[in-house]
Amino acid sequence: MIQENKRVYDSEINLIKILIIIIVLLLGIYFAQSTTVIKFDSRIINDFSTIFLSIIFEGIPFILIGALASSIIQIFVSEEAIAKIIPKNKFVGVLIASLVGLVFPVCECAIVPITRRLLKKGVPLSIAVTFMLSVPIMNPVVLLSTHYAFMGMSYMVIARAMFGMVGAITIGVLIGVLHKDSPFKPQAVKKPRGRLHKADCGCGHHTLQNLKHNHDNCSCGHSHNHSKAGNVIIRNIEEIISHTSAELYDIGRFFIMGVFLSTCMQVFIPKTYILSIGGGVLSSIIVMMVLAFVLSVCSETDAFIARGFLGQFTSGSILGFLILGPMLDIKNTIMLCGSFKLNFVAKLIFLIITICFILAVIANIFPLEVLSNALTL
Repeated sequence: MIQENKRVYDSEINLIKILIIIIVLLLGIYFAQSTTVIKFDSRIINDFSTIFLSIIFEGIPFILIGALASSIIQIFVSEEAIAKIIPKNKFVGVLIASLVGLVFPVCECAIVPITRRLLKKGVPLSIAVTFMLSVPIMNPVVLLSTHYAFMGMSYMVIARAMFGMVGAITIGVLIGVLHKDSPFKPQAVKKPRGRLHKADCGCGHHTLQNLKHNHDNCSCGHSHNHSKAGNVIIRNIEEIISHTSAELYDIGRFFIMGVFLSTCMQVFIPKTYILSIGGGVLSSIIVMMVLAFVLSVCSETDAFIARGFLGQFTSGSILGFLILGPMLDIKNTIMLCGSFKLNFVAKLIFLIITICFILAVIANIFPLEVLSNALTL
């Protein structure tokens, strides 16, 4: 009971934090527009507020959908279910693993712990890494948000999906060849149990399996199974709400920070300077890939930030932003370093950066419209 009350309390606190952040930002924009104490250029403030709020309001529905879908999947789908649909054959397995995201729309915020448990289940390294890198890109919510963000540019959705899948498969196969030892740290190897949603997923919540007061293994001769159908449904709903609110807080704060920095770049940095960097075949890719890593924006909403750089940066650099971000950012790097050996993490990071850079260069050399049409033939 104490755990349940704490979980509800934590979910309420997370929602309050999100509301406070949004209110403070809105009040800050209003104050900047109306104050007479500090003189601001009204045009700059209007541009900033318009860009900032438009991206925020466009991204919020996809954050909600993505967090809810991810929570349901993590709570009710076991690793065994995922492991069963992935063939053990490495060649067929990496192909299937690259498409699993279409069925299991899990955000990259939770993909590292899930991948770790799949590896403990005996899933080959190449397949598990392909799964980890492709799921956040092939997520239906991500593809839908990309389509909405790049309205009228359907080739961006196709290019993101195809290049992301090719990149994930390539990196998965290469890491399987280059790393033959166990990727786990000694202390990270523990016997897995239960469902996807576990205490080590990093969200701070408990699995439903632990919330049910069920003592079937007790030998005292009395029945201790008090979990009635109604209570189970209520607990399921509470767990979904609790996990969703935690994801909303984690995703929302990075999204708001990402939108803020992106808007600042578009409003305060001179256009001539941005165009001088954004027009370079290589320099534009480097800048956008660094931006993707630093911003650490969830893949459900990163397309709205990337869209803001259309016409200023090359299409290849924008694609590099869209495929690198879900694979590698500050959050994932910290989780990778905490779960796996550093030499494995170093190899993986090198491969991710290299392959994504090469794919972005290819997209810069050849028009994305042509490439996406060729890939879908």
